[in-house]
Amino acid sequence: MRSLTKSPMRLADLALRVGQESLAPYSSRFSRKDFTQPQLFALVVLKQFFKTDYRGICSIVAEWSELRAFLQLAKVPDHTTIWRAERRLMRGEVFSRLLTRIFA
Repeated sequence: MRSLTKSPMRLADLALRVGQESLAPYSSRFSRKDFTQPQLFALVVLKQFFKTDYRGICSIVAEWSELRAFLQLAKVPDHTTIWRAERRLMRGEVFSRLLTRIFA
């Protein structure tokens, strides 16, 4: 069983790796390809870690250049992008399986 971390960077690393192993890079072949699903999954996990809302995680990412660089974000996603990604990922059991891999 993995221990929970208090480090947001370690959690972002773990979420990004789990996302890369489990998710397709993009949700559709017609996607704009601004952000990958693993990047968005990592942001959703960090949103829960920081116990903030969608605008809050966008602010954190905008102010934290090291995190942006680590997640390879060329720009900060809009809060609705993260909201849509979370709704898409929460369909079925995909999201709960991914979270279980991170927090179990």
